[in-house]
Amino acid sequence: MSGGRSFTLASRPSKLAVVQTESVLTALRGKHVDMNFKTRYISSAGDKNQTDALYLMGGKSVWTEELEAALLDGSVDLVIHSLKDVPTTLPAGMEIGAILEREDPVDGLVVKNGLPFKLLDDLPDGSVIGTSSLRRVAQLRRSYPRLKFIDVRGNIDTRLRKLDDPNGPYTAIILAKAGMLRMAVDSRLTSDLAPPILYHAVGQGALAVEIRSSDSSARELCKSLTHRETLWKCSAERAMLRELEGGCSVPVGVHSSLVGGVDGVDVLTLVGCVTSVDGVIHVQEVLEERVSSLLEAEKVGKKLAKALLQNGASSVLEGIKKLKETL
Repeated sequence: MSGGRSFTLASRPSKLAVVQTESVLTALRGKHVDMNFKTRYISSAGDKNQTDALYLMGGKSVWTEELEAALLDGSVDLVIHSLKDVPTTLPAGMEIGAILEREDPVDGLVVKNGLPFKLLDDLPDGSVIGTSSLRRVAQLRRSYPRLKFIDVRGNIDTRLRKLDDPNGPYTAIILAKAGMLRMAVDSRLTSDLAPPILYHAVGQGALAVEIRSSDSSARELCKSLTHRETLWKCSAERAMLRELEGGCSVPVGVHSSLVGGVDGVDVLTLVGCVTSVDGVIHVQEVLEERVSSLLEAEKVGKKLAKALLQNGASSVLEGIKKLKETL
């Protein structure tokens, strides 16, 4: 591709979204020195509403709808998302053009400044943990019923400020490690919350570029950004979630790995779990299969979802749906 057309990258205006978008912009400029790129930042419903719990706001579209409207009307050309915020079914005429190499996908614990604790096990009974994720609350209630969990909203800086407020209720909060690393505030992390204690969100740690399906030039640009191993793993995770018909407010956790085999065929290991909000019911399955294409990786995700549904996840998901309808 050569110069001529200017491409506009868009994302949300949060500090983290800007950092992520700038990283994609830098990558594109490095690979396409003769092309023109610019940025635009658009507030989403999730940015405008910083008070309601996310599970009451209608799923992942709260982060993407306004951006997709701009993509559809042609005012922007590439939208940069945190992949975990992207619905598994996109609007007509949209597609994921690229998934970039994943940062560490685990969650992390951040303890209030001045307190000596490092681990969840260190926290006194009744300690208050801030998180806006039903997934985190559901899983952690299994192992830590003595802790309390309350909602916390806002960007990373806002959440850290709420945590450190001497009059605030929080002993600690939970944040995605990837965002902390990208914002260069990972020194605040006191411990990783990794499997089997806490399975991360589908797509967590990866960035995605959404484009118009009709835009062949943007699709060609995205080829230079895609990281194959991340693409295959995250696509398997998203296929699992799509089969479960889950959204960001559904307590679905995952962990994936992709290892090259001696014969050149990769081995994909995918762990998925669904947990009731009270932590009482936890359904978990694992699959390990040889894959040689993206399509085969997605089939592993679908197969794992069916195993979860057959072994009790359907009743948990139905319970979550009924709970949301009463709120």
